[in-house]
Amino acid sequence: MSLRPAVVFAGPLAGLCALVLTISPAHAAPDAPPLPVAHRGASGYAPENTLAAVDAAHDLGVAWVENDVQRTRDGELVVVHDATLGRTTDVEEVFPDRAPWRVADFTAAEIARLDAGSWFGPRYAGERVPTLEQFLRHMNRTGQNLLLEIKRPELYPGIEADVLRELRSEGWLDRRHVRDKLVVQSFGADSVRAVHDQAPAVRTGFLGTPEPAELPEYARFTDQINPPHTTLSEEYVRRVHALEGAHGGPLEVFTWTVNDAGTARRVADMGVDGIISNVPDVVRDAVSPAGEGEPGGAEDGRPDGTGEDGPDTPRRVVLEVALREAGVPAGG
Repeated sequence: MSLRPAVVFAGPLAGLCALVLTISPAHAAPDAPPLPVAHRGASGYAPENTLAAVDAAHDLGVAWVENDVQRTRDGELVVVHDATLGRTTDVEEVFPDRAPWRVADFTAAEIARLDAGSWFGPRYAGERVPTLEQFLRHMNRTGQNLLLEIKRPELYPGIEADVLRELRSEGWLDRRHVRDKLVVQSFGADSVRAVHDQAPAVRTGFLGTPEPAELPEYARFTDQINPPHTTLSEEYVRRVHALEGAHGGPLEVFTWTVNDAGTARRVADMGVDGIISNVPDVVRDAVSPAGEGEPGGAEDGRPDGTGEDGPDTPRRVVLEVALREAGVPAGG
């Protein structure tokens, strides 16, 4: 893949990369239930990848939202899953002569005209395909955290730099977001590696199920191995956890897409760290101890599910120093 050059974190951060990588583990506490993640927002309750789906997750008390990012013909980043717009918008009615209606063939202004909600239900008529900028700003208002998927990076050379540039512009590469509120993932290993190389402090995930012998190589540039639940076994999860990821903690496993309580309990028993679901409340209720509500991390978004670290937690203190000396802004 040909990557357009971009400087996301410059200067001393590269030199401090090794320090940061050793002090920012994201692995859940052994007795913590898996973290529920709202797949394309709470897409079982609202049209996927829309601001309404973010709000639905927020109303459920779900701290983490997963989304998909692609690039328009004029270089804007939009939040949509499919490479074409037909399934989740009225593009065939608005632009009947533009088949096959690929995202990459439309400008951002054209996509903004589309109804991305009516297909799901009449109450969502007029919901739009958000730009990544709109999505990030909305999530800052709700206080939620983002598992951002770079979708089909092979179709959009250089999209990693574009995504990182947008994240930085909207304040998502400051200390607070990088530490607690953001993971960037992709099915493309080269794309995940590019994100890690261009922004070493950002936590990353690889979507798929690499062979166990390949896991050490993935651990060099990613923090999560995120397979479909149909490929998982307890032994595979154990082998992933046995390795340190790019930021020094055990590699995590976030599995997808789990939409029923039985499967949620099954993968939780395997030891997964997170469960991505269209109905994240179903997953949360299935794996949480009775009466305790959402697992730790809902309030402040700690990726390890342990809640807020105390002021004397060594790795939190050292990480703060490393990020401050690297010039990563503190943010709100």
